[in-house]
Amino acid sequence: MKKLLALSLLVVLCGCTQNARTKSFGGTMSVQLDKGQKLVNVTWKEGNMWYLTRPMRDGETNETYIFKEKSSYGMMEGTVLFNEIK
Repeated sequence: MKKLLALSLLVVLCGCTQNARTKSFGGTMSVQLDKGQKLVNVTWKEGNMWYLTRPMRDGETNETYIFKEKSSYGMMEGTVLFNEIK
């Protein structure tokens, strides 16, 4: 019975994208933006994560943004780190 449960869990986790696992089961994932892009906004649409970027302006520095989920029960909260590259 334990082997069947472990196998089922493995199949579910392998079948999900990193987006879906982070959103559904919590944890942390990292997104490296394309070189010279600034993060403007990010949202989830069902199992997909959408993020808006714009070109970096002269004098702007690269930053790291933390997109966190605050769940009703305080369990399985996901975190996504966005890293800009100059």
